[in-house]
Amino acid sequence: MPPFAVPPAPTFPPPLSLYIHWPWCVRKCPYCDFNSHEAPPQEAAWLDALLRDLEAALPLIWGRPIVSVFIGGGTPSLMSGATVAALLAALRARLRLLPEAEITLEANPGTAEAARFAAYAEAGVTRLSLGIQSFADEKLAALGRIHTGGQAKRAIEFARRHFARLNLDLMYGLPGQTLAEAERDIEQAIATGAGHISAYHLTIEPNTAFFHAPPPLPDEDLAAEMQERIEAALGAAGFEHYETSAFARRGERCAHNLNYWTFGDYLGLGPGAHSKLSDPTGIRREARPKHPKDYLADPITRRWQAVRPEDLPGEFMMNALRLTEGVPLALFAERTGLPLAALEKSALAARQQGLLEIEGGRLRPTPLGRRFLNRLIALFLDA
Repeated sequence: MPPFAVPPAPTFPPPLSLYIHWPWCVRKCPYCDFNSHEAPPQEAAWLDALLRDLEAALPLIWGRPIVSVFIGGGTPSLMSGATVAALLAALRARLRLLPEAEITLEANPGTAEAARFAAYAEAGVTRLSLGIQSFADEKLAALGRIHTGGQAKRAIEFARRHFARLNLDLMYGLPGQTLAEAERDIEQAIATGAGHISAYHLTIEPNTAFFHAPPPLPDEDLAAEMQERIEAALGAAGFEHYETSAFARRGERCAHNLNYWTFGDYLGLGPGAHSKLSDPTGIRREARPKHPKDYLADPITRRWQAVRPEDLPGEFMMNALRLTEGVPLALFAERTGLPLAALEKSALAARQQGLLEIEGGRLRPTPLGRRFLNRLIALFLDA
């Protein structure tokens, strides 16, 4: 059977995740372009606004099971255990939260407390994601982080006492970083016993302090060598490279992010949160008011727009091609409701350029495609 003759099998709705945004942090890092604000948190007002937001959104998702929850930021570990418990209790009272749903909370080692981590676990958080970035004090200072390497290690110890699943986020290509320093960071991360490690290349984004005053960074060749050494070290330690920047031991992949990459649905709550919601009539995207002040004043008004059918192939592939193993061909029809013919021209061009494999009923990037991922994705976005 030709690769694109697989019959479409639309299944609506797709799996649904919940993203919750906490917008405050102790200090805005100079590389950060997330919606985070260096200001005193307003826990009670935030929780009240968030629940009003959820109540208004319920008609769009009524009865649908929630497969994962991710509490991101900002620095959600500034929240008290009581606020996290109240939040999760309110979600369970209003939503069909599956018993096995993965519930992740992001944490900063500079705000880590053993008692707070214990409270998060007791409230129902099942996975902690720690923003380590580096174990080297001088690199952490260059990144504007508020923790030290020693504090990072203590935070990991606290986390491992209370959470069976732990994510560590690291960066490489840091200001003044050598190859040996990047290798030392990944070796220390592996030694902690964490089951999931994300390794990101530091990029300079617009509207950040680093964009206006760039630090001295390793050149492209050195950064590429860092990436190769990091991937080799993680592979030798038994980690599967399952997504562009994500590595996991067997059974430790992040369910929430996998739902994003396989074009599942998600409801976003909180300042600046985005949603993607499907029904048999199509797919819509929503955005909440971005600034915390605006959101707390009016969490119910949001911008939304329907996704045009002609944009769906690019949106689907922009996510799916991040996965090293790719996705089943049939998933495109299931998630978009479009025939596979909508992908054919771009997919064949990508295959001719050696960037994409179409084999065994799957689409997946080749090693060359993973190396030049932006070029591969552009073939579908520009179609």
